[in-house]
Amino acid sequence: MSLTTIASMERVRGIGGFFFRARDPDALNRWYADHLGVVLPSGDYDGPGWFPDRGETVFTAFSPDSDAFGAPEKTWKINFRVGDLVRMVEQLRAAGIAVHPHDHDYPNGRFAELADPEGNQIQLWEPNAASLARDPAP
Repeated sequence: MSLTTIASMERVRGIGGFFFRARDPDALNRWYADHLGVVLPSGDYDGPGWFPDRGETVFTAFSPDSDAFGAPEKTWKINFRVGDLVRMVEQLRAAGIAVHPHDHDYPNGRFAELADPEGNQIQLWEPNAASLARDPAP
């Protein structure tokens, strides 16, 4: 499918939610709020939700034998864009959270890996100028 066709078709505009099971949903929701700044849902339709900054989102499936998700029973991984990866890593480490920055930069920016308290894999991404320049409508 060409980019022109994709641009002219009706399509989704972004991710409206990310839902998953947790052993302790309340504690895990608080962990994401306390350490990553993800706004907790209000529980009603009147409170504000989490409004992430505009930016690129990658949506892709992986093969069943991929090691990108940690333990074999884990089936998802989320990537969060950050503005300052060094600062985020320092903040997480100060809270006692193990976080592992990649040892080199990539053509689209810098990355770090960590897991939430239930072992779900999280990737942090600081887009670089080249990645930000790909935005078709800044």
